Amino acid sequence: MRDTAADLARRGKLLPPEERQQLVAELPASLNEPAVSELDAAWSAEIAERLAAYDRGEVQAIPADEVLARVRALAK
Repeated sequence: MRDTAADLARRGKLLPPEERQQLVAELPASLNEPAVSELDAAWSAEIAERLAAYDRGEVQAIPADEVLARVRALAK
């Protein structure tokens, strides 16, 4: 038998306050899990491609202090 949202809410109200708080925090986060997983996979692919381009000599690294100096100059 499958629990309904009403059944789960009723049972959830019986939990101690700390566990109810944990449940309230976890449920909204669970709505984004597929999107987060897809985003992580996309970033992993992007990182791999950028590293491969660097290894092939197609792009060069820029030192962090130079990047930060450029950003600071743009912010002025």
